[in-house]
Amino acid sequence: MATAQEIAKRLKEIVDRDLTFMHICGTHEAAIARTGLRSLLPARVSIVMGPGCPVCITPQGEIDAAIALAEAGCIITTYGDLLRVPGSKTSLESCGGDVRVVQGVHKAVEIAAHEDREVVFVSVGFETTAPTVAAVLLSSLPKNFSILSCHRLVPPAMRWLLAQGEARLDGFLLPGHVCTVMGYQEYEEFPVPQVVAGFEAEEILLGLLMLATQVREGVSRVENAYPRAVSREGNTKAKAMMYRVFEPCDVEWRGFPVIPASGLKLREEFLDRDALARFGITIQHVKSSSPCLCDRVLRGIARPSDCRLFGTACTPRTPVGPCMVSHEGSCRIWHLYHTRDPTKRPT
Repeated sequence: MATAQEIAKRLKEIVDRDLTFMHICGTHEAAIARTGLRSLLPARVSIVMGPGCPVCITPQGEIDAAIALAEAGCIITTYGDLLRVPGSKTSLESCGGDVRVVQGVHKAVEIAAHEDREVVFVSVGFETTAPTVAAVLLSSLPKNFSILSCHRLVPPAMRWLLAQGEARLDGFLLPGHVCTVMGYQEYEEFPVPQVVAGFEAEEILLGLLMLATQVREGVSRVENAYPRAVSREGNTKAKAMMYRVFEPCDVEWRGFPVIPASGLKLREEFLDRDALARFGITIQHVKSSSPCLCDRVLRGIARPSDCRLFGTACTPRTPVGPCMVSHEGSCRIWHLYHTRDPTKRPT
């Protein structure tokens, strides 16, 4: 592969108008910020962030449901990134319940095997993590184990973004991790340039070059710049397992309305493992009144530094919004790498 400087030079040579590309992956944003990749781009090329952080798009109602389960006496297990995400009144970290950080669903099951109390795994993530949870639910489990499914599917969110037209987007840098599992066949419905990209600086730049080339040629297709990990079909066994346990459902995303068929709920035969059904808890819509701009950042129409709270009232130690909490959150990433670029803003 060519060097980053060589790819960036070629990109500058072919760009003759303003271009805005969106990525939908927190790991992409972290790699872009860490490597200073935006400094290599032509002035007319802008990369904006989409809803690529699964923790960030978990709505307050789901956080409140997890807190309600903790208040009911359940042991709550989940990833560390979720602990400080604010609900409507408090967070899992501050709710006073028995909340434990685990590296994955397997560790949550181990806790349940050694506890008498009910153990709930708050299961967040895109298609990348859902198959692992499905595999566990297909195995023999302790009776006191259940999950709160907060999984999301990427293509429906892209469909919503394109339909709204809030951000003028010339193409998408597709999420490499998700496509490793799901492949990229289902993205072929979208009539815009799209490229699956890896996570090294050269791979991201190559993806941007391929997107810009499609725009220049006036074509729209899905291309794969990450063939060492991604195929068109993806991991068919993982997909089959995921849909054996889960089925799509309409769900709200933080910063978005309810997006049709964008979530995953347990199929009827697995409802005995559904924590909401087990404890009679429902997820409520919570209307936000915060001046935080996370909702706009997740839709690609604002940058973290546009928010007047960024780096002042809102920091990783005192997060106001979810994008400052997760390691995949744009605001936390920009704060970590001191990224401020007031000259490039989405239009």
